[in-house]
Amino acid sequence: MTRTFQPRDVADPACSVTRQFAPLMRAELPSLAEEIIAEIRRAIPEYARSVEGPYGQALRLGVGGSLAAFVDQIAGVPTNREGTDDIFRRLGRFEAEEGRSLDYLQAAYRIGGQVAWRRIMKVAPRYDVSSAVMSRLADALFHYLDRLAALSLDGYLEAKAGSVAALDERRRRLLRLLLGGPTAQPRAVAELAESAGWPPPREVTLVAAEPGARYSVTALAPDLLLDFKSPEPHLLMPGPADTVRRDMLRTAIPDHRIAVGLTVPIDQAADSLRWARQALALTRTGVLGDGRLVDCEDHLVKLWLLSDPALIEQLARRRLDVLDGLTPGRRDRLTETLRAWMIARGTATEMADRLHVHPQTVRYRMRKIQEALGEQLEDPDARFEIEIALRAMQLHDRMKAASDDAGPMHGT
Repeated sequence: MTRTFQPRDVADPACSVTRQFAPLMRAELPSLAEEIIAEIRRAIPEYARSVEGPYGQALRLGVGGSLAAFVDQIAGVPTNREGTDDIFRRLGRFEAEEGRSLDYLQAAYRIGGQVAWRRIMKVAPRYDVSSAVMSRLADALFHYLDRLAALSLDGYLEAKAGSVAALDERRRRLLRLLLGGPTAQPRAVAELAESAGWPPPREVTLVAAEPGARYSVTALAPDLLLDFKSPEPHLLMPGPADTVRRDMLRTAIPDHRIAVGLTVPIDQAADSLRWARQALALTRTGVLGDGRLVDCEDHLVKLWLLSDPALIEQLARRRLDVLDGLTPGRRDRLTETLRAWMIARGTATEMADRLHVHPQTVRYRMRKIQEALGEQLEDPDARFEIEIALRAMQLHDRMKAASDDAGPMHGT
């Protein structure tokens, strides 16, 4: 937003003594403008460009316009200030677009003021200008320069804000394009990445955050692509999520859960995000722990087993349907014993220690299991499918128990 700068009106009746000097200075303006431009280009190498180019034209326009507007002001001549003001806002915007700070432009204003004041001091003695007029002129000149600097600052900040917003939007578009998967055109990715100032890496890691998550922009590395405006906030980091990167994420996103996906080739970014979002959803059930940051690398089998509950249910029905006729309690005891056998493959005594029951109880249960499942226990493929189904059922039971425990809490 452009600020309102209230200049001192040096042409009011109290300052009418300065009006007599305005016609004297007007005759000096063409040569004074050339002198100021030459001094600025000599003192500031960054401005030593061809005077015929765009910046040379802008410099001439700025110097000439500022001198004419200043003389009109002390003469009390009504002027359209908006047009003149826009020149100095444009100069500020130009500095931002060139990637410079305002230091050079502010130095140029100081040089212009010094050269103009030297000319005033040279002209004034010819016409016996009084010290009172000189004092008012000095006050008016340097107040006017302050005003020009403020206008340029407005333009500079507007351009900076616009360029940052535009860069952020290009990076969000690039992130969306990369998440389109292998169908994304390499040329389109390369062009957008170049305009976003982001060199594409060979591998990436996606991170999912809880809805409504906020982040500290200063704590995040500048090479990340992020979209926290999405209902499901997420970001992409080049390369793997090492310890330093994980610490950065914890610091930058301190108040919400986050899940780190797997490191994958850049054209598989969508898979990494899908796994991260699945892991994030499972953290709410406690199946993947209760930490604020969960890493898919630590839970690959669980993510696989829980990726398609309906399919696991079909597998369990085909391999364990013979247990459906039992009472729930008896079925649970037998599946618990079968799971222990699958894991330990030990003696009845070892399994009894694991299950906290008598060895004879284990032997009894295993006879019932062998009667029910028969040859399946001798078939490696069938045994593998049974073990998958048992592990998945155990995870689902844990998820259900966590959901039941959380229910009353949410209702209070």
